[in-house]
Amino acid sequence: MEQLTTIQKIVVIAPPFVLSVILHEVAHGWIAEKLGDPTARNAGRLTLNPVRHIDLYWTILLPLLLYFSTNGRFVLGGAKPVPINPYNFKNPRRDMAFSSLAGPAANLLIAIFCAFALRVILPILVKFLPETVWGPIALPVTLMFGYGAFISVALAVFNMLPIPPLDGSRIAYWLLPEKLAAMYYRFESFGILIVFALFALGLLGAIIWPIIIYVLYFLLGNDILIFIFGYFFK
Repeated sequence: MEQLTTIQKIVVIAPPFVLSVILHEVAHGWIAEKLGDPTARNAGRLTLNPVRHIDLYWTILLPLLLYFSTNGRFVLGGAKPVPINPYNFKNPRRDMAFSSLAGPAANLLIAIFCAFALRVILPILVKFLPETVWGPIALPVTLMFGYGAFISVALAVFNMLPIPPLDGSRIAYWLLPEKLAAMYYRFESFGILIVFALFALGLLGAIIWPIIIYVLYFLLGNDILIFIFGYFFK
């Protein structure tokens, strides 16, 4: 199996990464609007234009840091969070939970589409397209869909951690009794520090990696999973 160069990895990784993080945020804003809060639309954030969603830290610095610190084996990041005003909701705690759940749900739908492309669409293309047409693009297209599935599942699993301000914390906040929820949300200002502490101690990977691998195995199957990981995790 040939080794991908840094430029080749970036070309394969960038499109599905950008699409996954953008659709994640757009889904938050879209569901929030359906529940009565038009803040995201008024801010011009219900768009696929990447410029509207770029965040210096989450979209650029963090992915680059993870890419180079793991030698291209792992990239995770996000877009600028969409603005949501819970006071526009009829039931703020419940509706905030639903709008938060929309982001990971969108990522899972992307992962399912990528898996369908890898397991159904691409094999059909192999049969009907001439080798001269399909051959040159077969590997990059396959890897792009494979990484699209991986990053989408990783984003969904990571964001469902019940650590404020991740999406999972909004769901936990809704499910907890009011007094416990108020105590729980006092940790929001320390949430990112907790995430980075878990990452530095190697505990974050220990928590989310088994779930990510299990979901990918279910979606892609063993052969495709090994093939995709063989290019990114050498």
